[in-house]
Amino acid sequence: MSSSGHLALVPQLLGWSYADLPADLRKTFEVALHAGSAPALLIAARRGAAPAGLPMLAVTLLPAALAGLAFERPVEERLGGMRSVALAQVLAGAALVIADRSPERRSEPDALDYLAVGLAQAAALVPGVSRSGAAMTAGRLRGLSRPATAALSLRAALPVTVGAGALKGARMLANPPPRAIRAPIAVGFGAALVSALGSLPLLGLLGRRHFVSGVGCYRILLGAGALAVWHKR
Repeated sequence: MSSSGHLALVPQLLGWSYADLPADLRKTFEVALHAGSAPALLIAARRGAAPAGLPMLAVTLLPAALAGLAFERPVEERLGGMRSVALAQVLAGAALVIADRSPERRSEPDALDYLAVGLAQAAALVPGVSRSGAAMTAGRLRGLSRPATAALSLRAALPVTVGAGALKGARMLANPPPRAIRAPIAVGFGAALVSALGSLPLLGLLGRRHFVSGVGCYRILLGAGALAVWHKR
């Protein structure tokens, strides 16, 4: 979980020179990956529980949208380094594990659940904090059942993902990437699309007892491993 976190950590762990690319080129590539995963997110959201009304979707969208417009660049500049991203992975993973221990008291979200998820998605502005993971953490802390939390996180993530992709896509069109990297960007888009569609069956596991905590533990291990590599360097 956390595509921004994996994009920052995996190349570093594997010794790739991705971090040496200009920031605008890395951002363009990230936009292509997010755009590739969007269709799978749409399919997953349509398979979930009954869709929420526009007022509730607005409650989940506005905090993330306002936070992104106000703080996106400063946060990425100050917290986009490998150490910060790795630490965010560890903390967010631990929060998810702790939240998943909450009892399942309700199966239908209320207005406060939507607000909690919206605020949690705003926290995902920090590189390394997963939008869906933050939403799952908020839902489980509120006592929602795992299936209800999974469905709510998918519905809430869709407008934020589409909106962010549209904004970043407009910026990319205003400043097109060089021709030399357009082919790799297209390959990245296609790979993200195929892998996201292929992972759809796994989304059903989000409602199971140990899967969510397992994702949290994976994030802790990933972040801890990255911190160990950073310390050695």
